[in-house]
Parts: sequence; C-alpha cells; structure tokens
Amino acid sequence: MPDHLPPRPDFERIRKTVRHEPTDHVPLVEALVDFDIQSQFLGHPVTYENLAAQVEFWTKAGYDYIPLVVGLMRPGRVTGDSSISRVLRATLEKEGVDTTDERSWNLEYTPFILDRRRFDLFPWELAAQIDLSQFHAVKPLLPEGMKVVAVTGKIFTLSWMLMGFEHFAESLLADPELAVDVIRRVAGIQLRALDEIFALPHVAAVWAVDDMAYAQGPMISPAMLRQHILPWYRQVAARCHEAGRLFFLHSDGDLTTLMDDLIDLGVDALHPIDPTAMDIVAVKRRWGDRLCLFGNVDLELLRSGSAAEVRARVSELLRLVAPGGGYGLGSGNSVPAWARLENYNAMRTTVLEPGRY
Repeated sequence: MPDHLPPRPDFERIRKTVRHEPTDHVPLVEALVDFDIQSQFLGHPVTYENLAAQVEFWTKAGYDYIPLVVGLMRPGRVTGDSSISRVLRATLEKEGVDTTDERSWNLEYTPFILDRRRFDLFPWELAAQIDLSQFHAVKPLLPEGMKVVAVTGKIFTLSWMLMGFEHFAESLLADPELAVDVIRRVAGIQLRALDEIFALPHVAAVWAVDDMAYAQGPMISPAMLRQHILPWYRQVAARCHEAGRLFFLHSDGDLTTLMDDLIDLGVDALHPIDPTAMDIVAVKRRWGDRLCLFGNVDLELLRSGSAAEVRARVSELLRLVAPGGGYGLGSGNSVPAWARLENYNAMRTTVLEPGRY
C-alpha cells in the first residue's frame, strides 16, 4: 500500500478524460484485476461473492469505478464460473451426455453449435436470463463519486466459440445463415441486457470485451467484421449514448485497419492498444483527437520487469500519450494473477504521485 492516500473516487475524471478535458491526474483503468492481486493488495481475501471487499480494493487502489460483469462469459473465464458453461452443461445432461469430463461442455475444447439442430437445442431464453444481482447489491457499498462500469460484450468471441472458429469462419464464407443466426442471438442477449443496466443510475459506462484481432491483424476479414459484427456494436454505442452512458471497447491485437470503423460506430475509449501489436504513440498521433485510449503497459513488464522499469514505462506513457487528454493508464490487457504485486503498485502509484500534475 502507498504511504499517501489515493484521490477520492470521482467518475467525472473518466468523463473528462474521454472528452479530452483537463483532470487532476490521468485516471487508472482496468476491466479486470485478478482476485489474487486484489487479495494481495488488501492483505485479506477478495472473491467474486464478496462485493464489499471488491469495492474496498477498487477504492483504495485509486480507481473511479468498479467493473462488474454482465453477460454469458466473464473476461478471461470460459469454464465453471461463466453462465454459458452452466447452460451448456445442463443442456447436454438433458441430452443424456456424461458431463463428468470438462471437455464435453467447455467451449475452449468442444464447440456446441455444429448444425441447425444444435442451434435449435441451445436454450437461448435461459441464456438470456442475465443476473444483475451484484449490480443492485453494490449500490449501497459505493463511496460518493464512484460508479459501476458494466463489462459485457463478446458478440464476436462467443459466436465463434459456440461454433468453433474454423466452422464459424467457413460458414460466414460458404453458408452464412447459421453463423449469422448465432451472432444475432448472442447480440440480442447483450442488447436486451442494456435495458436493465440503464435502469441503474450508478452504472456510468458499458465496457465490451471482445477480441477481434491477432498481432498480425483482424481474426477474420475486415469486410466480414464490418458486415456481421460492427453493426451490432454500433447499436450498443448508440444506446449507451442515448442513455447518457459511455461506451468502451476492448480488443487485443492490431486494430489498425479497423480504427476508423471503431471511431465511426461510436467507441468512446479503446483498450488496450495492445503493446505487442500497436504503437500507442503513433495511434495517439493519428487518431487521438477522435478517440480516448486506455491501457498499454505490457503484461510481461508487470510479470518480469523491475518496479523501476515499470515506473519508467509509465512515466514515458504519461509524457508521450497523456498530454491533451484522452488517455487512461492501465495494463496492456488485464492484471493477471501472475503479475508481481510490486510492479502493479509501481504502475498505480506513478500515476497517483502527488504533485505530478
């Protein structure tokens, strides 16, 4: 823990940053900090069920919000604690399938929708029953100024995982009807969830987490993404803005060929400007007047670098990217359990040092 107290949480910092307006410090941003890191930071356990401990972490660590997941998949988690896994397992058991072996229902190993029969078998209405209990329970725990960011999305990722990537990609080219129907159902679930999210005044933004690119470029052709995926995110962005909420998007990889599309559809902030694939200084120079940038501190640096190296990199980002606003500092993906706590704290405290701004 740092010797000085972090600034009081104030989501207005995020709003001003998105608008490229001056703030007292560059905001810290993450869509996910592993509970192991949260627990190490606080010195006591933090779990998915313990909202009070989560709020304590995000407040004491210096963030202006707490991210809460809504949707079929938690970021980074496909197995047991994602609702999609429970739905698939229950469906297979009704079919008489032995689900003792995780590979039978884990989408990382075995796709589910291989044909129209499986599409019809999938319990879409059950999957659409989004649990917002944590969103309601967290409200009285939030300190003044702190908001909730609803982490959602995965329209592209979940669609191809349900079908298997090769099958999905081939279907889009050769016989798109099934793949398009899967995308439509997955996107529809996400869009319906927005109605309930927007009814909660303490939810200030929606953060879609949906990897669409490798380090070499988009996972499928930009034309296919523009035709089948990005229009859905245009709807999400429009609905967020109509409701007075911000819209953030996460995707790893090199998004260069999609940057103008993402700006045009209404993304307020793009995360993480993958440091293994994109030069954030060049991105800021070319698109920074039209888009807020989040993230970019390399995970390998958080794992194996020294605290001094982390501080140097953060200082470099603050010097080269932060001027003019439109930048929130965070990791180049998320903060994993294998990051060094010392390095994570070096990243945080460099931004929050009194007198830096």
